[in-house]
Amino acid sequence: MNKPTTLEDIVGLEYTKLGFFGEVKNKVAELQATNFKLERKQRQLQAVLDGISDVMALISMNFTIVSVNNLFSETFNCENPEGRLCYEIFTNRTAPCPECPLISAQKTAGVCRQLIVYQVDDKNHQFEVTVSPMLDSNKKIFRFLLLMRDVTREKEYQEKYNYSSKMATVGVLAAGVAHEINNPLTAISGFSEGLRRRLPRLENSLEENPENRELLEDFNEYVETIIAECNRCRDIVKGLLTFSPRKKIDFAPVNLKALVIDVLKLLSNRLKHYPKLKIDLEFGDGIPKVHGNAGELKQVILNVICNAMDAAENNGRLHISTEKEGAWVVLSVRDNGCGIAPEIMDRLFDPFFTTKPVDKGTGIGLSICYNIIKQHNGEITVDTKDAQGTVFKIKLPNPECVKND
Repeated sequence: MNKPTTLEDIVGLEYTKLGFFGEVKNKVAELQATNFKLERKQRQLQAVLDGISDVMALISMNFTIVSVNNLFSETFNCENPEGRLCYEIFTNRTAPCPECPLISAQKTAGVCRQLIVYQVDDKNHQFEVTVSPMLDSNKKIFRFLLLMRDVTREKEYQEKYNYSSKMATVGVLAAGVAHEINNPLTAISGFSEGLRRRLPRLENSLEENPENRELLEDFNEYVETIIAECNRCRDIVKGLLTFSPRKKIDFAPVNLKALVIDVLKLLSNRLKHYPKLKIDLEFGDGIPKVHGNAGELKQVILNVICNAMDAAENNGRLHISTEKEGAWVVLSVRDNGCGIAPEIMDRLFDPFFTTKPVDKGTGIGLSICYNIIKQHNGEITVDTKDAQGTVFKIKLPNPECVKND
């Protein structure tokens, strides 16, 4: 077995007796010990970086990634990011981003914080990005420390909380407004019905004078218009009361397929105005009945389908389906219309917000739907793409999963 080569073998026996050899040997031992300490510190430092719960990276002045922690590689699904450009990994660009926080930190020579949306696994994630310049011995910036915290879920919860607070305020206001409107509305509706009952008597008394026939027709038209508008106001008030705290409504097993069929029957007259509109129905097998109020759920389905019809227009197509998704029973209504503009997505369920003309909608339909589904312990979500249509998903608790729990 060959013996390992030693320093004495390299220097030679005749030189080992010289005094400097001992010094060289000591220096080599010191260097080895120092190198071991550096490696250990480096491992400790990497362990500390990997223990940080935020995505972390060291980036050079030319946007090259120098070092990262494990969470960086896991988040952006990138095994060896070192040596690559940051904007290639974050945004798949060939040049730095227009509002790059690294550039801002370099210009201000200070810490830069931004909220940036990056696409991860084909989904948009919101990151709180903090960039801190690192200075060399000459007080010049030579690198950047990048910290990124995924706040997508926090923002979603915050938005839900803000929306719930807003809806609670609207509920208190709506209850008061509805009460105040109902009183005069009841009087107007009652007297209008009284006038309509007396119109036949007026008609008999005016038969002798043909000139008053036109006046009688005007009276009929005016009374019918007043009654129709009173009924419309009554429906709006009823919708407003949905926002206010109510007594517990009666729930029972509800068949979503049957509700959809009933709603389409109600819309049969309106569908005549869309002779070229195609509606595809797909009801999954083994879909259980959900626990809910049939009347209110029918109102939600009616509103969502009507909106989809307006979006798809005459030559469009609707796809209505039911399926099980884990703990949810999901009713989906998909259209192939123009989609929803990104700038109004955040306001879609706001009370009294509408993109329709004044005489086409009040803007409380979707907000009422949101409130009804919330009271059913469910969710209503929207997914849309520009010029590719929109899909509304009404998610209700799966009773099979509730029983298993």
